[in-house]
Amino acid sequence: MAHIAEHLSVEELGRRARTQADACAARHYQAIWLLAQGQTVSEVAAVTGFVPRWLEQLARRYNQFGPDALGDRRRHNGTKARLLTPELLDRLRTRLETPPPDGGVWTTTKIAAWMAGELGLVSVYPQRAWDALQAIGWSIQAPRPKNPAAASPEAQAAFKKNSPIRSPRKKRAIPTAPSRSSARTSTASG
Repeated sequence: MAHIAEHLSVEELGRRARTQADACAARHYQAIWLLAQGQTVSEVAAVTGFVPRWLEQLARRYNQFGPDALGDRRRHNGTKARLLTPELLDRLRTRLETPPPDGGVWTTTKIAAWMAGELGLVSVYPQRAWDALQAIGWSIQAPRPKNPAAASPEAQAAFKKNSPIRSPRKKRAIPTAPSRSSARTSTASG
């Protein structure tokens, strides 16, 4: 049984485990809540799916730093966004309202080149351009590619003009299918 410091009451730990919007933090609160109730590390591991070593580290972290030590700490590791800053995303949103410098349509390669110019970098990977588009709620919309072997409009018109006209088939009054009840038999004797 692990010792849990009383930073929060058992009831408050249970409430936070149920009400956390972040799934990672909710699971951490659940693990600490179960340990605070007196369950053993192996019992909590069976319920939460965490390995015992991680539960011991999590309990040690909670005992030392309190509730702020729970949740996904990678998100708040002190680094700021260096590439997809809100200012760059605002400028990108404005820039996408006009066509690219070479005309045509915007592609992730063109957006990456524009981002590199804005940031003073040699290049930016096209994946970062895709991430930027997703961050502003956009996506690349490409037209369906044209068949390179397709006929020109003039050739299509000539084909239609020179094609024989099919006579319409007569429809049967009652559509029927041939009988499949038995094999064909010959009526010829001999």
